[in-house]
Amino acid sequence: MNSLPILMFQAEPAAKLKFMSRYRAEEIDDDGVRLIRLSDSQEQLELTLAPQLGNRAIAFSVRGQNILHFPFANAKAAVGTRGLNGIPFLAPWANRIEGGGFGANGRWFPFPGGENLLRTDANGLPIHGLLTASSLWEVTRTTADAAAAEVTCLLKFWQHPELMANWPFAHEYDITYRLADGALEIRTEIRNLSAAPMPVSIGYHPYFVLPGVNRSACVAHIPVRLHVETNSKLVPTGEMTPANLSDPVPLAAQKLDDGFTDLVRDSSGNAIFWIEGAGKRIEVTFGPKYPVAIVYAPPGEEFICFEPMTALTNGINLAWENRYSALQSVASDESWTESFWIRTVGF
Repeated sequence: MNSLPILMFQAEPAAKLKFMSRYRAEEIDDDGVRLIRLSDSQEQLELTLAPQLGNRAIAFSVRGQNILHFPFANAKAAVGTRGLNGIPFLAPWANRIEGGGFGANGRWFPFPGGENLLRTDANGLPIHGLLTASSLWEVTRTTADAAAAEVTCLLKFWQHPELMANWPFAHEYDITYRLADGALEIRTEIRNLSAAPMPVSIGYHPYFVLPGVNRSACVAHIPVRLHVETNSKLVPTGEMTPANLSDPVPLAAQKLDDGFTDLVRDSSGNAIFWIEGAGKRIEVTFGPKYPVAIVYAPPGEEFICFEPMTALTNGINLAWENRYSALQSVASDESWTESFWIRTVGF
């Protein structure tokens, strides 16, 4: 692995350079796969991002311990695979969508599909959008200064006919990963370049592990009030029931693949989820425009996913059927922006 440092700042006096060196941003060539590495030497944090693997974070190390599930020896081994790991981005829709297409702005848009483009679940339903493993991302900005290290990547959705055939809204995504103040921020901006409002039904599916701690020995804080009821295909029916979760939730023998809404928020409008065990904690903070959470902790695995979502699973079509009133949209020539944050305690 060859490290190729990116120019991070202009020449400064030696004392200031020493101060600024807390944060670094580097480009890495890992056996032909371009990676971006952000680091914070004071907090001993290191993020590894693979832009050509769906712009996916594949490692977030805290004092040398990776808290992301990534079951590959390196990034190259993951290229071309369909499974999810690390922090994948789900767009232009997250989770399952039922009906062979979607309805928006008074029109129905069927999915024509395309070879290896539509990812489907065990029931044949399109799932997790079109971009989970996309190589179409461009690195547009990589910087480090006295305050932070960050990288921004751009995907011009409108430039790719095979994508537009399945989601006919001209738009762009800017995703910024930012290390600052001991936390990782993932900020997403959607720019709608089309003439019509575009539904916003994106999300993230981060896979967390507590290094050296069995998940069965952990507890989780899941700050929600309502549980999203689903049919046998895990598609929401539009009904909600009280969540009735203990706080914290013991994860021993606990199976979770559930959607929740009506999140409990702090005075800033944020909702904080966490997993804790052996004195270590991973906290995930959802910004206000993530009103839905999916919590995924399948049997036989050590990871847990706290998934920030902008809408219910199949929320676009539930809204089309007048069974869901909280679907967000971004108007023509306008932008939508939101963040979530990851922080650790006790490492």
